[in-house]
Amino acid sequence: MLWGGGEDIASIGADVNRWSTPMQKLNDLSRCLTPLEPDSTLIAVIEMSLSSWLVAGIVPGVERQPLKKLAVDESVLLKLLHRWREEAEKAGYMIKRIAVAFEAGRDGFWLARWLRARDIEVHVIHASSVAVSREHRRAKTDRLDTELLKRAFLGWLRGERDHCKMVAIPTIKDEDGKRPNRERESLVGEQSRVINRIKATLVRLGIRGFNPKLKKAPERLEGLRTPEGERIPPNTLSELHRDMERRRLLRDQIRQIESARRDRLEHAPGEGAHAMVRLLARVMGIGIETADMLVQEVLSRNLRDRRAVARYAGLTGSPDESGKKRREKGLARSGNPRVRRGMIQLAWRFLLFQKDSTLAQWFRARTENARGTRKTMIVALARKLLIALWRLVREGVVPDGVILRPAQ
Repeated sequence: MLWGGGEDIASIGADVNRWSTPMQKLNDLSRCLTPLEPDSTLIAVIEMSLSSWLVAGIVPGVERQPLKKLAVDESVLLKLLHRWREEAEKAGYMIKRIAVAFEAGRDGFWLARWLRARDIEVHVIHASSVAVSREHRRAKTDRLDTELLKRAFLGWLRGERDHCKMVAIPTIKDEDGKRPNRERESLVGEQSRVINRIKATLVRLGIRGFNPKLKKAPERLEGLRTPEGERIPPNTLSELHRDMERRRLLRDQIRQIESARRDRLEHAPGEGAHAMVRLLARVMGIGIETADMLVQEVLSRNLRDRRAVARYAGLTGSPDESGKKRREKGLARSGNPRVRRGMIQLAWRFLLFQKDSTLAQWFRARTENARGTRKTMIVALARKLLIALWRLVREGVVPDGVILRPAQ
């Protein structure tokens, strides 16, 4: 059914209002909005590694800029910050604000949440946004890295743009919501590797056309013969049986994840981002898996505008212009790779299920008489489609001509 019916409008609006909150505060992390008072602000940056933390500080009233190497212990870090505050107060400076920053990495966001719970202002720096020397073999040590972080963080605190970019710190519930989709993606990839390994083992023996995904595939292994009429060697046969068992386990785990997700959507349709998933799944061509990935990875984030949405997905270009030179280097690829892959796949699928939509007509008008442009234009379609879906879940605006499934 096409968008435009009164009941459909009411159901879309109800789904949007169910999850949205009035006057949401959008993320503007390109610069600090709080004025910096150098005489009352203690600034610290942390260079984190697996075995230790190197903490560098700027303490008002203390001429030296302290540098302290700590064991990986959050309590010791908090004591160090309090000790530096006491040193500033002894020098006659009352500290009203403690600002701490570190780069996003393998440690995630637990430390940021832990410090925020103890009234410490914490920011997480996007690692690729810090400018570094372009020398071929530049010196790189933890001490030098802390100097770079201090310089970038200080400029950001002053409200100046482009010193560095900050990462939105998610709640532990937000992080946990991404796990089922990411685990399923990992299991699907592992399952494909196992299937390819089984096929490669059989091809090495000259056996082709065997489908290891069939239900009775393990039983049929015994009856396979090589071109010489020989049975599969015993060690190879044992290896194939173990791979079959491994694939069966992976398939069961994938089904468990999918079943648990369906149960959550059925039992709590209006909880958290479930309403957004159900709304996206009403669009013909989008299933629960794709809808859940888009919501958890990008659409549930409080992005500033449509340009920020496209940038986060890495679906923007990277122009190279200097003097008379004008060329495009291709996709920036600086965003979320899961969203980028999923949207390009969805764009191809969208052309099959939404042939009469305005976006599909726009794509056909630009590619039907231009050879070799489909792969380039599919990226533009993916960007437009992502922005259209973002507007759908944010404002309830359905793209023109898009077919929706009936509300359930």
